[in-house]
Amino acid sequence: MTKAEQLQHVRKSLEDDLETLPLGDIGEQTVPGDGNAEAEIVFIGEAPGYHESVERKPFVGKSGQLFIKTLAEVGYPRPTVYITNIVKVRPPENRDPLPEEIKAYRPYLDKEIEIIAPKLIVTLGRFSMAKFLPEVKISQVHGRLHKVKWNEKFLFVLPMYHPAAALRNPQMSASFVADFQKIPKILQWIDTKGREAIQEAEEHQELESSVKEALFS
Repeated sequence: MTKAEQLQHVRKSLEDDLETLPLGDIGEQTVPGDGNAEAEIVFIGEAPGYHESVERKPFVGKSGQLFIKTLAEVGYPRPTVYITNIVKVRPPENRDPLPEEIKAYRPYLDKEIEIIAPKLIVTLGRFSMAKFLPEVKISQVHGRLHKVKWNEKFLFVLPMYHPAAALRNPQMSASFVADFQKIPKILQWIDTKGREAIQEAEEHQELESSVKEALFS
């Protein structure tokens, strides 16, 4: 099967399993991942909001519009990337996802990542960041590229503020835009030096918290 066909299978499994999942009994639709199955970048948010639940597509509300606009400005229109969430159903009143909900929906997100095998994962907000970097504060690490060991593989993860936070706070908004502007340079670094960095980590089986110093002076 192609990657697109495999992702469609994940979406069907999510739909079929909904009744057995947390939030599956509150009358909300599933909001699966959306985008390019061959994407170099996967963006991970936390959970759908009202507009996302209506359209069954991640990041289409007000904060999503800021996200997509900023993304396009650095050269990545929405069709070129893949966008998903750690929880695939809108929590009541847009509250934060609960630990048991994150755990229950984890297999679907993990499968999306495995299928796409992106060069870069960008986490949007603290909940998706915690999937890969559970013991750090987003205010300390946003915009810094990390090499993390996940499911016996090494991945490059770039934590960023959630666009909803950027809408609320002018200082975070400036950081949000500045972090996005790093993406082309980060992908260039991954293309030229990333494979070497991963190979070295695999040989030594060590987890390096950050490779920011290798990227930016």
